[in-house]
Amino acid sequence: MAGVRTSWHTVDDGDFFCPGCGGDRSYRRRAGKRRFVLLGVPLLSRGQVAPVLECAACHGHFGTESLDHPTTNRLALLLRDAVHAIALTVLTAGGRENRAAREAAVHSVRSAGYTGCTEEQLLTLLAAVSAERDSADSVSAEIELHEALAPLAPHLAPSGRESLLLHGARIALADGPYCSAEREALAAVGRSLRIDEDDVDRLLARARTPS
Repeated sequence: MAGVRTSWHTVDDGDFFCPGCGGDRSYRRRAGKRRFVLLGVPLLSRGQVAPVLECAACHGHFGTESLDHPTTNRLALLLRDAVHAIALTVLTAGGRENRAAREAAVHSVRSAGYTGCTEEQLLTLLAAVSAERDSADSVSAEIELHEALAPLAPHLAPSGRESLLLHGARIALADGPYCSAEREALAAVGRSLRIDEDDVDRLLARARTPS
């Protein structure tokens, strides 16, 4: 007969990774007000309720922090762009004149999702990146790399972050042992992916050892 009820209204909507369903779903962001109700009649306001995300599939309510987790599609795009950035960084550091290194880079970029990537396209991008970085310092180059990798790092397991670093290592090794510039570039990749220095050294040594 009497109690406190919450009335909800939709503020906006979109797509998110639903913690309840475990997949990409549509959501409605809903705001609410609590009211004291007597015999079904709302009488007194009891204040605002924190906004929630309501899943269109399971109808569960989740905190808005759920939007911090990328959707599966968004995660795939972040991974693709990360591999692309790593390939360009390593080739710019050394190996861009070597056919085997360029082919290794193209293979990595294609396997990450840029299926139409060609060696010619990669060379064009390399020329543009090299020209831009020639006029910038190494700190600026690392900031650009960090911007591509840092948003992805919190959402990957350690093995996933290590796999990205190994993409770069295989490109660097395609034309022979690491040069000092390549090692510095791969160390920067490791920092952006939150991989400890000791683990970076271990992974670079592992990549150098034939399987």
